[in-house]
Amino acid sequence: MIAEFGHFALITAFILSLAQSVLPLFGAARRNIPMMLVAPAAAISVTLAVILSFSALVWGFITSDFSLALVANHSHSTKPMIYKISGTWGNHEGSLLLWILILVIYGGLLALGGRAMPIALKARILAIQGMVSASFMAFSLFTSNPFQRLSTIPLDGKGLNPILQDPGLAIHPPMLYLGYVGLSMAFAFAVAALITGEVDRMWAKWLRPWVIAAWCALTCGIALGSWWAYYELGWGGWWFWDPVENASLMPWLAATALLHSAIVVEKRGQLKSWTVLLAIMAFSLSLVGTFIVRSGLLTSVHSFASDPARGVFVLIILLFAVGIPLALYAWRGPQLFTTADFTLTSREGALIANNMLLIVATAIVLLGTFYPLGLEMLTGARITVGPPYFDATFNPVMALLMMIMAIGPVMAWRHGRTTRLRPVMICAIVGGAIACLALLSFEVGFGIGPLVALGLIGWLSASIGADIWLQLRPTKSADFSAKLKRLPRDVIGMWVAHFGIVIFMLGAVGDSLFNSEQVVRATPGDVIKIADRNVTFTGIQQVQGPNYQAIAAQLEYRDEAGNLFAVLTPEKRIYSAEQQTTTEAAIRPTMRGDDYAVLGDGDAQIGYALRLYYKPLISWIWGGAAFMAVGGLIAIFGRQRIIRHQNVAITGLAASDSHMTAASLSKGGKG
Repeated sequence: MIAEFGHFALITAFILSLAQSVLPLFGAARRNIPMMLVAPAAAISVTLAVILSFSALVWGFITSDFSLALVANHSHSTKPMIYKISGTWGNHEGSLLLWILILVIYGGLLALGGRAMPIALKARILAIQGMVSASFMAFSLFTSNPFQRLSTIPLDGKGLNPILQDPGLAIHPPMLYLGYVGLSMAFAFAVAALITGEVDRMWAKWLRPWVIAAWCALTCGIALGSWWAYYELGWGGWWFWDPVENASLMPWLAATALLHSAIVVEKRGQLKSWTVLLAIMAFSLSLVGTFIVRSGLLTSVHSFASDPARGVFVLIILLFAVGIPLALYAWRGPQLFTTADFTLTSREGALIANNMLLIVATAIVLLGTFYPLGLEMLTGARITVGPPYFDATFNPVMALLMMIMAIGPVMAWRHGRTTRLRPVMICAIVGGAIACLALLSFEVGFGIGPLVALGLIGWLSASIGADIWLQLRPTKSADFSAKLKRLPRDVIGMWVAHFGIVIFMLGAVGDSLFNSEQVVRATPGDVIKIADRNVTFTGIQQVQGPNYQAIAAQLEYRDEAGNLFAVLTPEKRIYSAEQQTTTEAAIRPTMRGDDYAVLGDGDAQIGYALRLYYKPLISWIWGGAAFMAVGGLIAIFGRQRIIRHQNVAITGLAASDSHMTAASLSKGGKG
């Protein structure tokens, strides 16, 4: 009965979202306030209905209701509770409903907030958001119903894919969807602006928090996916240029460009047309990622479905979401063009270069992802595009971007010269030179690539440090704390996010240059040498898990002096319900580096296959991503504080004006 209630709630939400899509647009066109007020009321009602629907599905997984086809196919009574709950979105139908839930929550938040926004603009944005919501609800109801019942109820379920039975997968998809779906708000803002043909600085001010929030969530989601692949798949790497990895990277690159171009609109009223186009592109790339994951067109360990019919439905949504806005852009876009009143050697010029490089990087990833598919369709030939292609094309573009990141923030609007530019440039050059010399001091020879990478790390980190010192150094007029209080939170957020890129790069370069690997077949008592540690294989033991059986290798790690500092127990697990075997890596993470061990096949007679890694600084990769997201959050909360103060000032000014008007009318009456 609860499942039927959830299904009914989803149908109700679909009908309400259709009303949300149509009535507010008519109301805004006719300046009919009651019709425009339908938008927030409908958005809140849709949000509540979808929350009830999703809760009903979660309850079905918690209670192991195997009369539901989705629960029977993706759950098991012996699963730990956390994996029963995460199993709700560990499949196509459930993950789609999670997507819809996050989509309508964004709309509900805008409906509850945005009080300073003009009612017509808010109505149009919520109407566009309603159209997107209705499209995906139709997808769920007509092709991917999560509440479908079975005529014959099994005694138990088939279980969840063992590689998805992991805490990382409990939070990775929701976080990634927060980023994907968050870009729908930017899309709605852009289409609403195209309908009216008006984009101004206030539009950019209202847009930016939504873009920053989506960007932060997407950053965390990509990092969590990388971290999960690192420790769960047992291959020792953190990025493989997998098609689904690329599908999440492309909207992140576009969102990064959008975030920076919106700054120009807000601060200078420039790049209006380009910013609107970027907002459409960013969400379109999110839909491309959805198409990749759900169509089965490209194979990946991350894919949810391989049903072409479902892929066609997503493709139709994608064509409408891209085609209609681009047609609208072709009509309205010329009205948004502005005459440039800045030089290329200005902050605007640096942000334009930033945008161009990010779009080129996005195009490189898009080409590398879809070129093998296009070639196979045209010629039948099958090829793989992997790290060599991206190393040769993507990395140089990002290197140029890092160079600009050091210069752009210290340049002035309209013209480039500021008092900080010269000292920051000197510090950046010195920092890059020191980093290169440090790498050259190693006895092992390195190629030009690592030398450039480390030089860029020194370049960017020194420029950030110099900028912080120049803006916050104590003077006679103000001390450090006083200057920090006066500094815009956007600037602090930028410093933290850019420093996160430095940390990320240190982790990536450290792992690339100094990692060690040993692949051996060992018997109990064998000692394996890796990096500066000696690893003793002491034997195998049996392990009984909550819903699996396993064998675990005992590995004792000792330093060169013979001191024991770690014991790792990599496992091979057998899930009886799913009839699958998985490899569970054992990892000892530290700030200096990770000890990483994987147990392969074997027996007591021939020995066991062991793969041992030492991964210097690899944890810094995910630490850097965390810094980037924190920088975005600082910018969001700082902006909200400024906006609240501005709203208070506007309210006070309006009240003052009303009093003055009343007074003048009173005087006029007496006269």
